[in-house]
Amino acid sequence: MAFAVKQQGAMRCAHSSTSTVRSSVRPAVSRKAVVCNAQKDVFTNMAQKAAAASAAALLTLGGMSGAAMASEFDILAESTPTNHYYVDDANVLSKATRSELDKKLKFLEIETGYRINAVTVRKLEFETDSFAFGDKVLENWYPTPEEGDKKGVLLVVTAGKEGAVVGGKSFMETIGDDLIDSIINDSIPIYTEAERYNQTVTSVVDRLEAQLKGLPVPEAPKREDTTRMRTYKTKEEVEKSKTVTSTVVVTLLVIAVVVPMLQYYGYTARD
Repeated sequence: MAFAVKQQGAMRCAHSSTSTVRSSVRPAVSRKAVVCNAQKDVFTNMAQKAAAASAAALLTLGGMSGAAMASEFDILAESTPTNHYYVDDANVLSKATRSELDKKLKFLEIETGYRINAVTVRKLEFETDSFAFGDKVLENWYPTPEEGDKKGVLLVVTAGKEGAVVGGKSFMETIGDDLIDSIINDSIPIYTEAERYNQTVTSVVDRLEAQLKGLPVPEAPKREDTTRMRTYKTKEEVEKSKTVTSTVVVTLLVIAVVVPMLQYYGYTARD
């Protein structure tokens, strides 16, 4: 009986000791877990902020790059023009010019079978060569040689003050290299440098139309003479003027003095 009581007392002491150990261990584990969780939260927030900043930077750069090349891809994404004869991606053509192009180029296609599409773009970023980009546009709209045989594209790049005329085999043979060279070297640069984009397109279309119809082609524009006339005299001119003036003055003085003396001498000699 005494042994049983002692055994129960020992078991109680052991249980009490175990409870004491558990109670002393639990708080330490909890504090460590709290610290770990706090550190984890800090690192998670930092990672999220870094990811957000990186994403914002990528979006910004991507937006800038996309904006630079958007116009080129927009034109290439255009379906084959059927209702209009222009694609004014640079937004430089007036309403009157657009209407004139549709009317004139529609009659040209009906009369001759040749079709011209006028395209304006602000800047070329992806394909910087205007002729290469014009060829891509033509091939995109008219994939086969038969479809594009009598089709042409007039491209005007407003920022670069340049352009191109491309077309199918029959179109290019009828236009000829001389007229294309004149358009590229004279018509487009002269008018675009003055930012007269409507006149750039209409004047080139007039020249192409005349050539395709077999009519006299209007001449290319001439550069205005911007040489300023000199309104002052050089030092040499001033010195020369002074010399002439001095000579005239001296001559007049001599005449004014000598002539009266000769007259007086004549009167006295007669007496």
